[in-house]
Amino acid sequence: MNTKPILIIAGEPKSIFFEIFFKALKSKKFKSPIILIASKKLLELQLKKEKFNKKIKSLNIDNLNSSMLNNNSINLLNVELTNQKKNASNKYIRNCFNIAFQIIRNKITHKLINGPISKKKFLNKRYLGITEYIANQFSSKQIAMLIYNKNISVCPVTTHLPLKKVVKKINPKNIIEKIELINNFYKKKLGINPRIAVLGLNPHCESIDKFNEDEKILKPTIKKLIKEKFNVSGPHPADTIFLKKNRINYDVVVGMYHDQVLTPIKALYEFNAINITLGLPFIRISPDHGPNEKMIGKNVSSPLSLIKAITFLDKN
Repeated sequence: MNTKPILIIAGEPKSIFFEIFFKALKSKKFKSPIILIASKKLLELQLKKEKFNKKIKSLNIDNLNSSMLNNNSINLLNVELTNQKKNASNKYIRNCFNIAFQIIRNKITHKLINGPISKKKFLNKRYLGITEYIANQFSSKQIAMLIYNKNISVCPVTTHLPLKKVVKKINPKNIIEKIELINNFYKKKLGINPRIAVLGLNPHCESIDKFNEDEKILKPTIKKLIKEKFNVSGPHPADTIFLKKNRINYDVVVGMYHDQVLTPIKALYEFNAINITLGLPFIRISPDHGPNEKMIGKNVSSPLSLIKAITFLDKN
């Protein structure tokens, strides 16, 4: 098999990942071999619990030959999980990431999916999100979070940032960086010259303050991008851009903060979207949901976002 393998990090030990992973494997056949990075003991336990009849093929990172892999069994790189120690899950997740990073640096593949991770527990305030954590490991300074759906995608200029801190990060440099990354990704990976709508920061792009960010920062920045031949427009009011008659005119909506664009796209498409990190030297995707501990064992969690993530990488 000539296609590059897809690395999948299982993520939080206590999550609905294995349920949706097994459902994804049942859903369709993927041409790219999948390499799971997880605890073998945990995997065996979940296979038995979910009554999923699939054999495990244990791999060795020092002798990893992706051309000999297929998806007839679960290709596993085992990472030990010690339950007795404090913060054991954090160490486990970090070790999983380190193995994936080593494989990517060895150029065995350029495809990575990470399962759901509790940002609050794992990051410990050092990074805003998993996106920033991964970017730091590869010294990637310019990154963007693209929540991708083939109909319309969204990208926040600021990510997991408290609202009171958002305004300080709204500047031409940050906006231009995000739009350049989006433009390059759509052209190179999807063969599309993307139609990009930029949202205003304030309600209706208006402000009672003397300094209106939409007039003073966003309008000049968008004019500059238009002069440089980017297919961009705005600033648009955030409360109407996602109406059907408006959103059909765009491929991507760029918002100023996290929930300004993630809330509407999740309302529109639920789990039919994937989180792609732009600006890395490889393709990293995260299914668009969290660990969801309350749903463990109920067998009702949707695998759609994970299926979409694997399918996307299967084609790239």
